[in-house]
Amino acid sequence: MRSIRMALLGLVALVGGLLAATPAQAAPLFKAPFACGQKWTYSHHSAEVRRALDFVRSDGGTTNGSPVLASASGTATRHYQANGAGNYIKIDHGGGWQTYYFHLSAFSVASGSYVGQGQRIGTTGNTGNSFGAHIHYEQLYNGVGQNIKINGTSLAYPGSYGSHHLTSDNGCGTGTGTYWVDTFTNATGYAQPNTNDAQGVLNAGTHYVYCKVWGQEIRGANGTYNHWWLKTDLDTTYAGKNGRGAYVSAYYLSRWGNDEARDNNGTVIQNC
Repeated sequence: MRSIRMALLGLVALVGGLLAATPAQAAPLFKAPFACGQKWTYSHHSAEVRRALDFVRSDGGTTNGSPVLASASGTATRHYQANGAGNYIKIDHGGGWQTYYFHLSAFSVASGSYVGQGQRIGTTGNTGNSFGAHIHYEQLYNGVGQNIKINGTSLAYPGSYGSHHLTSDNGCGTGTGTYWVDTFTNATGYAQPNTNDAQGVLNAGTHYVYCKVWGQEIRGANGTYNHWWLKTDLDTTYAGKNGRGAYVSAYYLSRWGNDEARDNNGTVIQNC
């Protein structure tokens, strides 16, 4: 009996050692949670939980209403907490990693949808327990707040705004023309991501697109909608108009759902 007990204890110790030796899942290469080229300042307050940082714009732009972007790809869920986070998004990146985005004025993705890095997930706001528009941002590993890293570099934790700034390279793609998409019907192309200045027509079929931008909502009779517009070259150009580099609504890519802009392989099309 003693030999059996010793063998069992040895097995438990071996399993415990193997578990302890399992390495932590590598973190995604997180990017700033705001748009390409924008400069924001950030601070940390003693009351902030889970090593959060708060971001506000410092480039002359308006914080309230600015797009909030996914800092890495994953599955996004929508939440609301009246006396705390307000409207907020949680993104599960896999491997135990999650990010949180608090105090949104509006959501830009459906709950449970997969989002790509750089995809717009909401709009900066002041909902919940907040004293001014900002992005409250967190990075968690297995539910524990981590010191925030952007592009692999740890950020400082200043006690007030203005001493540290971060310029985003999230969604800074320039467009290579390598995204192939199928449109289910002929689509009008416009000079800008709205319906003010028609340039021509993109015929139904398979086409290349360069990149995407957020713009006017296009909504169908069946309730489907999309705010993304795809930059491309049109098949037919109206007299006196320029069919190159026009914008066509991603609404015509019906396979991916509301406010999605993906190519035929499911890859999120980069921002312009």
